[in-house]
Amino acid sequence: MSSWPPSCRASYWRPCWHWFASSAAGWPARSTTADPAAFNRPGPFDVPTSCEATARRASADSRSGALRRDGDMKVIALLVVGTSALISGSFGKPQFPEQEKDPKFWNTWAQRTLKSALTLQKFNTNRAKNLVFFLGDGMGVPTVTAARILKGQLNGQSGEETQLEMDKFPFVSLAKTYNTNAQVPDSAGTATAYLCGVKANEGTVGVSAAATRTQCNTTRGNEVTSILRWASDTGMSVGIVTTTRVNHATPSAAYAHSVDRDWYSDNEMPAEALKNGCKDIARQLFDNIPNIAVILGGGRKYMFPKNTSDVEYPGVAKHSGTRNDGRNLVQEWIDGKKAKKGHYVWNKKQLLSLNPNNVEYLLGLFEPADMTYNLERNTDTDPSLPEMVEVAIKILRKNPKGFFLLVEGGRIDHGHHEGKAKQALHEAVEMDKAIGLAGLMTSVHDTLTVVTADHSHMFNFGGYTGRGNPMFGLAPMLSDIDQKPYTSIIYGNGPGYKLVNGGRENVSTVDYQENNYQAQAAVPLTMETHGGEDVAVFAKGPMAHLLHGVYEQNYIPHAMAYASCIGENREHCSGRSAALRPVLSSAAALLTVTRLLC
Repeated sequence: MSSWPPSCRASYWRPCWHWFASSAAGWPARSTTADPAAFNRPGPFDVPTSCEATARRASADSRSGALRRDGDMKVIALLVVGTSALISGSFGKPQFPEQEKDPKFWNTWAQRTLKSALTLQKFNTNRAKNLVFFLGDGMGVPTVTAARILKGQLNGQSGEETQLEMDKFPFVSLAKTYNTNAQVPDSAGTATAYLCGVKANEGTVGVSAAATRTQCNTTRGNEVTSILRWASDTGMSVGIVTTTRVNHATPSAAYAHSVDRDWYSDNEMPAEALKNGCKDIARQLFDNIPNIAVILGGGRKYMFPKNTSDVEYPGVAKHSGTRNDGRNLVQEWIDGKKAKKGHYVWNKKQLLSLNPNNVEYLLGLFEPADMTYNLERNTDTDPSLPEMVEVAIKILRKNPKGFFLLVEGGRIDHGHHEGKAKQALHEAVEMDKAIGLAGLMTSVHDTLTVVTADHSHMFNFGGYTGRGNPMFGLAPMLSDIDQKPYTSIIYGNGPGYKLVNGGRENVSTVDYQENNYQAQAAVPLTMETHGGEDVAVFAKGPMAHLLHGVYEQNYIPHAMAYASCIGENREHCSGRSAALRPVLSSAAALLTVTRLLC
C-alpha cells in the first residue's frame, strides 16, 4: 500500500468497487446493488487519474499473483473504507448542503436561535398540573448525539443538522449520576435518586443508603417514597410505561422498597429474606400503591404461579410463571379492578381496541420478561413505545387534578450492554418519537416534561468521519497500526472485542451494519459496562428553568414536585394557576385535535 500516491490514501478519493470487484481477492460482491454509472458522476470526491491508474495496476497485479493475499486485503479494506465514508457523495449527493457555504445561512440560523432564547427571559411559573418523566436508560450524551444523526439519516438527511424532540426543549442541564457507594452507578441506585429524591447504594430501589444490598433486615425504617407516590397522594392519576419488565430497576423505584433489584418474584429471593418478611418487587407493584392507573410493559412471568404456561409462548419453559407462592397476581388485579373499569391486556390488538373513555385502570403485560427490541418487534402483537404512551396519556389526562407519567426507554441500556449499538440507537430514536407524541397531547403551559438518563455507557463514535457518514459505517481511514478498517462506533469495553489469528478482527470481512452486530471494544467483557459521566436533563413547561446548571441527580424530583405543588413543596402554591393558555398555533392545534382525540 505504501506504493500508492498520498492522494489515494487520503480520505477523499472516489469509490471504485464496480470495476475492482471482479479482480480483488475476497472482495464482497456488492456491485450489483448499485448503478456503476453513478460512480462516474463528477463531484467533490473526484481524484487524480493517477489514483485510479494505481488501483487498476493493483487489480492487474492481483490477477497475476504478484500481490500476496494480505496485500490484497489491505487494498480491499481501503476500498471498503472509502466506499463506506463516501457513498453519499458517490451517488451525486453533495458532501453538505450548498447553502451552508454562505455565511448568511449560519448567521440567520443563529439569529433565530437568539430570538427564541430571548423569549425565555420570562419564565413559565404556572403550576404544573401534569408531570411527564421520560427516562432513557443508558442514554448518555454520546447516545443522544448518535441517535440524532441516525434519526436524520432514517429521514434521508445527512443527520448532523437534525433535531431530536428533546433537542427542542428550552432548558438543558447536567446531572451527576454516582451512587452513594459507586463512582460508576447502576440503574437501581440512580432510579432511587431521580424518583425518590435520595441518593442510594447500587442495586437497591426505594430505600436510603442506610440499607445494604441483599440484607433484608436493613429494609425496614429505610424506605423512601417516590414522586409517583407523592402525586398519587394528592389525587393525581399516575402511570408507568416501560419497554423492560414492569418490575425492572427503573419502574420499581417508583413503587417498591427492595434491598435487591433482582428480587423480581419470590422465586429470585433467598429463603432468609422471605422469612424476614421482605416482599418481591412484582408483589409490591400491586400492594404498595394499589391505585396506579396505567401499568404497561413486560414481565408477565413474574406474576403467575411457577410453571404456569405463558399465554403467548405456551410450552416454552423459560417463559412460564416463576412464583413459588402460587399467587396469580394478574387475576388478583383483575378481580380487584372489575368494578372500577379495569382492563388487562397482553397484546397490541387488545390494547388499541380499548376506548380510553371507558378505562380507569389498565394493566398491559406484553412479554414474559423485557419487551423485544423495536427492530425485532412483532408489529402485529407487540405495541411500540409511542403506542403505549398514547393510550396511557388518553387515560390519565381525564383526571381534572392532573397526572404523573413515568416512561422508560429501557432497552437502550440493554443494546449497549450487548455491544449492539444499532439496537440501542434505534431504541433511542423510538423513545424520541414517544416524546414528540406526548408533546402533541399535552400543553407546555400546564405540563412539565423532563427527559433524562440514569447513566451513560462506554459507547462513543469518532474517527474523523465525513459529514453524513452512515451512523453504522466505517471511519474514513485505516488504522495506522494494524492497517485495518474500523467502524466509527466503538465501545471502551464489551463483547465486541475479538481476535482473529492473533490480531484485531478485520471488519471488512463481516456485516458490520447487521442489526445485532457487536461493535468492536477495547477491553474484552461478557457485557459492556456503564459510563460514569454526567447525563443531560432536558426540560420544558412550568418551572422548567429550575432544572439548570450542574446538580446532583436526586434534585430532579424535588424540582418537579415544586412545580406541581406536591410532596413537601406546597407552601408557595397559593394563588398559582394551572389554567391553560393558548400554546399551539392554529395549524398545530388542528393537527392535535384531528389526530389525538378519542
